[in-house]
Amino acid sequence: MTLLTGMKNAGWAGLLRDWDRSLRAGNHPETTRYNYLLAAVQLAGYLVAEDPDSGGARDPGLVTRRQVVAFQAWMVESRSAGTALNKYKALLRFFGWLVEEGEVACSPMVGVPMPRVGQKLVPIMTGDETRRLLAECQGKEFAQVRDQALIRMYCSTGARLSEIGGLLVADVDLDTESVLLHGKGAKDRRVRFGPNTARALSRYLRLRGRREGAAEMPQLWVSVRGMSPLRPAGIKVRLKRLGQAAGVEHVYAHRWRHSFAHEWKLLGGNEGDLMLLMGWSSDEMPRRYGLSAAAERAQELQLRFGIGERF
Repeated sequence: MTLLTGMKNAGWAGLLRDWDRSLRAGNHPETTRYNYLLAAVQLAGYLVAEDPDSGGARDPGLVTRRQVVAFQAWMVESRSAGTALNKYKALLRFFGWLVEEGEVACSPMVGVPMPRVGQKLVPIMTGDETRRLLAECQGKEFAQVRDQALIRMYCSTGARLSEIGGLLVADVDLDTESVLLHGKGAKDRRVRFGPNTARALSRYLRLRGRREGAAEMPQLWVSVRGMSPLRPAGIKVRLKRLGQAAGVEHVYAHRWRHSFAHEWKLLGGNEGDLMLLMGWSSDEMPRRYGLSAAAERAQELQLRFGIGERF
């Protein structure tokens, strides 16, 4: 894991490598492992900067509850409560693993309050915004063709950043215009995409296939230079840059996920089917997604039903 490469703190680095090995043995996805390790690495960096003489700065087994609380407060203030909650969950797992390994008798997470997060309304990606982003990718250069396919895949499937970003060439079936997505909890599902997306993806695959080394690269998305994979973190950066060029603010894959749920509901789609397509196991999720456009859906239905206009 590149996060640990060059980490100078031997006490932290050794245990984090062992933890990563344990996560891999448990078949945790690469994105999940990265986020877990990132939280621990950030805690280590925080302690080195803010409390360098403490035992916790040298050894995760010596981290105190007070230090975790201070780190969490810093996360809330410098990032957000939602980010702090993600770090809290990751550190719960890390220190729980240290207890299992006999490195500590008690987790310093005991008594640390879980950050309270208010419900954040994620704005849907409008049709106009998507069209502007696609217009920014018009052309025959490799990056333009690839980015067209990427945007259409997110828009057409409503999949997560990591699900599209982690695709293999073998996951795509152009005959059935479908893709095998590898979701959270090692749950796979097959999702269809439309003809415009299939055409964009076919163009990309043809262009990709002409590059030297393409046959040996299993990952679907590749960087402009060489034949190295374009991973979810790189896609995230690329989408942000495309948004800046197109004059569209806050471009990230999750907005298309909300848009997909919004359009599905607007057209009268069944919520149970939506859960299957989106890879959800909780019936709370359909209510949460597309919530920012709930009033728009209600107004559309009001006009369609014609309530009060039949007299």
